[in-house]
Amino acid sequence: MKLFLLAIVALICMQCANDSQPPITWQTIEKSLQTQLITAADGDTIHLPEGHFMFTKSITLDGKKNILIKGKGLDKTILSWKNQTEGAEGLHISNGQNIVLEDFSIEDAKGDNLKVNDTQGITFRRIRSAWAEGPKTENGAYALYPVLCTRVLIEECIAMGSSDAGIYVGQSDSVIIRNNKAYWNVAGIEAENSKWVEIYGNEAYENTGGLLIFDLPELTRYGHTAKAYKNNIHDNNHENFAQKGNVVASIPPGTGVMILATHNVDFYDNTLTDNRTVGVGIVSYEMVAALNEGEQQQEGAIGGVQSVNNRFREDSLYNPFPYQINIHHNQFENSHWFPTMQSDIGKLLLTKSFFDTPDVVYDGIENPKQKERNICVSENGEITFMNLDAANDFKALSKDGAPFACDKKAALP
Repeated sequence: MKLFLLAIVALICMQCANDSQPPITWQTIEKSLQTQLITAADGDTIHLPEGHFMFTKSITLDGKKNILIKGKGLDKTILSWKNQTEGAEGLHISNGQNIVLEDFSIEDAKGDNLKVNDTQGITFRRIRSAWAEGPKTENGAYALYPVLCTRVLIEECIAMGSSDAGIYVGQSDSVIIRNNKAYWNVAGIEAENSKWVEIYGNEAYENTGGLLIFDLPELTRYGHTAKAYKNNIHDNNHENFAQKGNVVASIPPGTGVMILATHNVDFYDNTLTDNRTVGVGIVSYEMVAALNEGEQQQEGAIGGVQSVNNRFREDSLYNPFPYQINIHHNQFENSHWFPTMQSDIGKLLLTKSFFDTPDVVYDGIENPKQKERNICVSENGEITFMNLDAANDFKALSKDGAPFACDKKAALP
């Protein structure tokens, strides 16, 4: 009885503490901020005040140079598009040069929270981009979304709740993604069709997949040359809440890293812990298309999401097979005995690797035009490796990693 009374008192105290917090007062700076962005001269600093601010339309900055947009802190300046009625993005920046965004939060845009395109020199620093109600299929695709940009720097940011990728860089050149946190997204961090990319010092957790390095067909640019190191990629076991037909809808829950159809990737000195299904997956687009055969993308998709393209072989410039992939000197640990059963891949790995979920999986689909693929897995400790032989219905599935244990130098010079 005494314990019951103590519990009741504790609940009452917690409620009192919650009631004592002042309610959020939402203000508007929509017209004044848009005016500032239109009239800003090159070299200006635009200061965002402290407070909570609600927007109904996309806010745009176009054709400007050397602009700094700075808030009072990611927990002090909060911009929300929860009541958005016009436009898809929250803040949209285009055709710029040397744009810096610092120290504010952006929430709940209908499509992408913060999109930057066709810009030379873009920095995201201490930006929190989120959907406040947590993971939902109805959320926008991308929290931070630079595309068709050069000299991209994303650092000390937080991305949460994206129905595609939290921190996403697409079709961009010379990219650094460092010291960020990404959680409760389908994909935590994704570099897609981008080249000269460095990803380090990040923490990706509680996503469906922690880190993706992709190359997809029929886009304006193709990617290559990425290195990812000193990242902490753990507990990425969230259910996949992407819209059906999207490429990321094929990510099995429990995936630490997926390297898809790209080349010249160096992945080293990373810590991968308790990603239930697979630590690192090396996959061709052939397998993605096969897993999604017959899937139709849901109507009403907003943002720049990529759907699975079953006509990818018609793209003569696209190589759907990964090559020159170097996996080495990482730390793998998985306390889970079983992969998640929410995907066909998870079910397959359970039957083929009972009580021993693989650390590194290669789909084993051969490229008839390129026999030497240079896929190397050289880890210090004992790991579980699996070659699926997916093209032959897994008939020659093998756990022998010896053919892939080559000692290569880093992929980047």
